[in-house]
Amino acid sequence: MNMEARDFDRLTRRVIGAAMTVHRTLGPGLLESAYQHCLAIELEEQRIEFQPQVPLPLSYRGRALDCSYRLDFVVERCLVLEIKAVEALAPIHQAQLLSYLRMGGYKVGLLINFHESLLKNGLRRVVNGFPDLVSSANSALSASRR
Repeated sequence: MNMEARDFDRLTRRVIGAAMTVHRTLGPGLLESAYQHCLAIELEEQRIEFQPQVPLPLSYRGRALDCSYRLDFVVERCLVLEIKAVEALAPIHQAQLLSYLRMGGYKVGLLINFHESLLKNGLRRVVNGFPDLVSSANSALSASRR
């Protein structure tokens, strides 16, 4: 799906609003799976189209590998949501989402950490194709290998 920047902004605001509703209702401290289930209900209630647990196959040099990943949600066939329930988001979480965007050919993703006392502190928007994001993701990967 081809969307303009303002359409992505509108969609991400709607999704963030749904996530905030879930967070206000449940608060921090639950398992990631609980937030995923409740966010699915909230997206459905708000009539936001989504697919949960979307398979993301992995290939290397044209060969399909016997491992794959699952995207937590794909919203409106263009926005990837990666849900976390961790003490704090780390650079590796953004690198993970950026890798998912690249592998799946998606442009924009939201990283949402429900473990924060204020959800806005646990939100990150990641855009595929911007050099500053690529270099920060590479820095995160290099740091994680040390």
